Amino acid sequence: MRRRCVTIIGDAVVDEKDRRYIVAFELGKALVDNGYRVVSGGLGGAMEAVFKGAKASEKYREGDTLAIIPSFNPCDANDYADIVVPTGINVLRNGVVTDFDAVVAIGGGAGTLSEMAFAWSHKRLLLAVTGVEGWSSKLAGQKLDHRVRYPYPDDQVFGVSSAEEAIEIINSKIDLYDQYREQVMGAK
Repeated sequence: MRRRCVTIIGDAVVDEKDRRYIVAFELGKALVDNGYRVVSGGLGGAMEAVFKGAKASEKYREGDTLAIIPSFNPCDANDYADIVVPTGINVLRNGVVTDFDAVVAIGGGAGTLSEMAFAWSHKRLLLAVTGVEGWSSKLAGQKLDHRVRYPYPDDQVFGVSSAEEAIEIINSKIDLYDQYREQVMGAK
């Protein structure tokens, strides 16, 4: 059975003592503890923290961290990335990094905002950490547009305040968010 992949997006520059870094680390560990693989843009900040947390899990296996980086140079990825996919498409890779099973935003600036919009358009389960600086707190609990993505009355950017809360929502809702681009575009 295919292991699900959860993408973490957020600030590329964040101090290790910052709540965004701490939550990313805890979430990376919790995701691997719960059988998920972890995806990110593979750079620093929250992206580094989530991979570092993933590798701290007792259930970690080689290949659990996947970095989709914006450059052609695989050396640009952080030291905790197992698999590095150098896209060479700069910020356009934001559409690729968010096309996995679920996406969690932690803080973030303009890049994270674009990734949240892509995740929403891709019809992904989208969560946002609250109580931190950045777009995740601003968009938590919101719908990003007027379209009906799924017929669920609570379809929204799900706000979470901790890794535990994120895991609870991911575990309970990931199977509900099952449409992929072919279905979005009308292909069969």
